Amino acid sequence: MKIANILAREILDSRGNPTVEVALTLEDSWGLNAEGVGRTATAVLGRASVPSGASTGAHEALELRDDEARYGGLGVTRAVGNVNNEIKNTLLGNEYDQSTLDETLIRLDGTPNKSRLGANAILGVSLAFAHAQAKAFKYLYQYFADISDTETISLPLPLMNVLNGGKQATNSLDFQEYMIVPVGAGSFHEALRYGAETFHALKKILEQKNLSTLVGDEGGFAPTLNSNEEGIQLLMEAIDKAGYSAGQDIAIAIDSAASGWLSGDKYELPKDGKTLTAEELINLYEEWTKKYPLISIEDGLAEDDWANWKILTERLGEKIQIVGDDLFVTNVKRLRQGIDEKVANAILIKPNQIGTITETIEAIKLAKFAGYKTIVSHRSGETEDTTIADLSVGLAAGQIKTGSLSRSERLAKYNQLWRIEEELGSKAVFSGGRALTKN
Repeated sequence: MKIANILAREILDSRGNPTVEVALTLEDSWGLNAEGVGRTATAVLGRASVPSGASTGAHEALELRDDEARYGGLGVTRAVGNVNNEIKNTLLGNEYDQSTLDETLIRLDGTPNKSRLGANAILGVSLAFAHAQAKAFKYLYQYFADISDTETISLPLPLMNVLNGGKQATNSLDFQEYMIVPVGAGSFHEALRYGAETFHALKKILEQKNLSTLVGDEGGFAPTLNSNEEGIQLLMEAIDKAGYSAGQDIAIAIDSAASGWLSGDKYELPKDGKTLTAEELINLYEEWTKKYPLISIEDGLAEDDWANWKILTERLGEKIQIVGDDLFVTNVKRLRQGIDEKVANAILIKPNQIGTITETIEAIKLAKFAGYKTIVSHRSGETEDTTIADLSVGLAAGQIKTGSLSRSERLAKYNQLWRIEEELGSKAVFSGGRALTKN
């Protein structure tokens, strides 16, 4: 199908900051109309919006902001203008598949980090094109499976961020995310129920302790606690109160976002009043894995602390999931370095870190080939767009992170996965706790 029209606009994300939305229309080839006479054309519309992170890796593709007074400098009219002018003028009237479209966008930008046109502009077009193309497949997840040559699709195990800290919730905790992982659930909808019931149990515990039940950017509670470890202890208490067994039914995962702690060659944890060497921080992680059912640590060290990442992987990589987010930024080159140096054993996948669907798929496929686990992820600044839900299924990623059990921009992704499970019916395969085991 030829691209008939592209229209980008500025919309607001879940933090009330501007982001890019793109509507792209494909025009099918001409043919006979329903009566068998004359000629008619079919227009197919795809629409998508682009999320934005708060805790961003230094090596991510660059989202283009206006840096002007309006919206505190966060406007995206420059990115929108790039879509509505240069990108539109280049693509209009031409036929593409996902790969050739994305290659054209990358060449048009001409920079290594998509800084000229903006990764937010490029990804908006890439996503909208996928949505339009997917109309021929009926379901978006089927389209992703087809273009990635994924033979067996599956519903992902959710990692649910029920306590927010770091840049997602000021005055809370040093660790950015405390997650519950329903490893004992037998289906996606059952996993969702485990999470929702534990989330509400956690709220009751916080209320009983006279702690805040206000939520952070990703919908998790953001109470002021006495220590970082207290966050894990609260999750253990909530799992029990909800009637589940910690470790057997529901495990725990954390996202340290440790790049934000680095000061010189040490890591500062203000909540605990400690400054730790990398070795001491690794010792802390090892201690927690012995005390609690902690099965996944994301960004446990700073994004360029490669030598200590290798030590962390050697110490804990045979026992738990060691996830690179800021470390890899969905970038095949950085992932290859990790594979070569035996650093981490899992990768977080965020399409807006790299800027196109094609590059996102390449990162997932390389990770799987190397035996790394893959976790498709949202960003802290989200929209109601549910693309990552379909992506996680179509690529059989195994795991997904899309926030807590509150805030509609997070629940939109969970609800889409629930719909997909219903549509698949008896054919639905749920990754479950297997998604965390060694290949």
